[in-house]
Amino acid sequence: MLHNQSILNNPFLNKGTAFTKQERQKLGLTGTLPSQVQTLEQQTTQAYAQFQSKTTPLEKRIFLMTLFNENRTLFYRLMDDHLVEFMPIVYDPVVADSIEQYNELFLNPQNAAFVSVDTPEDIEDTLRNAAGGRDIRLVVVTDSEGILGMGDWGVNGVDIAIGKLMVYTAAAGIDPSQVLPVSIDAGTNNQKLLDDPLYLGNRHKRVTGDRYYEAIDKFVQAEQKLFPESLLHWEDFGRSNAQVILDKYKDKIATFNDDIQGTGMVVLAGILGALNISKESIKDQKILTFGAGTAGMGIANQIMDELMQEGLTEEEAKQHFYAVDKQGLLFEDTPDLTPAQKPFTRKRSEFTNADELTNLEAIVKAVHPTIMIGTSTQPGAFTETIVKEMAKNTERPIIFPLSNPTKLAEATAEDLIKWTDGRALVATGIPAEDVDYNGVSYQIGQGNNALMYPGLGFGLIASTAKLLNKETLSAACHALGGIVDTSKPGAAVLPPVSKITEFSQKLAEVVAQSIVDQGLNKEPIQDVKKAVADMKWTPEYQDINND
Repeated sequence: MLHNQSILNNPFLNKGTAFTKQERQKLGLTGTLPSQVQTLEQQTTQAYAQFQSKTTPLEKRIFLMTLFNENRTLFYRLMDDHLVEFMPIVYDPVVADSIEQYNELFLNPQNAAFVSVDTPEDIEDTLRNAAGGRDIRLVVVTDSEGILGMGDWGVNGVDIAIGKLMVYTAAAGIDPSQVLPVSIDAGTNNQKLLDDPLYLGNRHKRVTGDRYYEAIDKFVQAEQKLFPESLLHWEDFGRSNAQVILDKYKDKIATFNDDIQGTGMVVLAGILGALNISKESIKDQKILTFGAGTAGMGIANQIMDELMQEGLTEEEAKQHFYAVDKQGLLFEDTPDLTPAQKPFTRKRSEFTNADELTNLEAIVKAVHPTIMIGTSTQPGAFTETIVKEMAKNTERPIIFPLSNPTKLAEATAEDLIKWTDGRALVATGIPAEDVDYNGVSYQIGQGNNALMYPGLGFGLIASTAKLLNKETLSAACHALGGIVDTSKPGAAVLPPVSKITEFSQKLAEVVAQSIVDQGLNKEPIQDVKKAVADMKWTPEYQDINND
């Protein structure tokens, strides 16, 4: 039997002032709440007014997190009504402020699991305790080594996993009682945290090598044992570990890394959307990635997979890429190449001036790219000279300055449209206003992973996927890139975040159909549309049976 206080303290069951008179009598809540019974609509109006009374983005976030901790249904109903306004507050960019101040602000673990590398014997118990008997279908895990553009934030980075799951529920409709955020605490190399007397994580340098990978292995085994129906989503792991971990598990379980695959998929979808507008083939493009870290190389891999889906061999596909990092164009003999960079290096013999290809302007002149993607966090790197040089050699240059926040962007959408006389097809990493130029209003797509991962993940869960493979990734990219309205002058290469709930369902159906067509579903599924619709959770109060 449920105890009255345990219901009020359970965010998955609590209705607050919306408990009816009958429910209050039945559940032993009579007299524990003000006598007025409110509807969910009234509560939402009241909560939104409270939200608006907060003056800073961080205060607004703290208010929303408090509501989230108390009443998940009300929180998601409110988020449904104000999705575009809330997304930057529950996730990027305001989540960065809460991560920096996590120890000072900490009040509630928010149903997360805190896995410590120091006590691997406790990993299974940790996951079991945090799940609390819930039917977990989606796990988002971070070790917080590569948080956004912020780097290593130790246990504080758990807010990333929590925020990511909020977007999954708000955008695609996964039941919030079926998700689990996980922090893998392997220590931190952030001296500021190690010196902070309030720091809540393991107070030592990051554990690396075999001991680290053994803990990851133990975590995956426990996660699969306890939640066999779940999808495992990796988030914000460091450069040296992200690809290694993904490669180890991607052919064994349903899993993906959003920084590697999610970013790559959204960018590929944007490219496919741009090519739908320009009526060109992806096989005729030269792709320059500026910034050869986890995101840049994840993008290159995704585009390469697409070229191979189009019938090119791996060797032919590789010839379309030029990877540029701080030392310039990456060659086979460039020192300290990461495993992810090595497949995308060039031979010095291809160029008469190879030694001069150390800056972006020289490289653009030598290569004549048709697609230029920025994940460098180098503000203003796409200069007017570089952009005009690129536009001389291609009718519709595809230029995606994706670094965020705004102050780190390689260029603004407005400049790119102006410098190319309206010919550039642009997506940015952060929301951008429409650009009015020569009587045309250019809508700017946002290369936001939230366009992809909620629908992708939801489709994988609804179809009981065993694995996520290249075929399904490609199908999802084509579905998202196909939403573009090519008939309209100034059309965006990607759909707007404001329509995310609509197209996440469409995306989920495409993904689920791909899984079923390949026979990769664990459970028999007759009707994909029905499987997706049946899985969708909506923020409405349910009757509580107190048996």
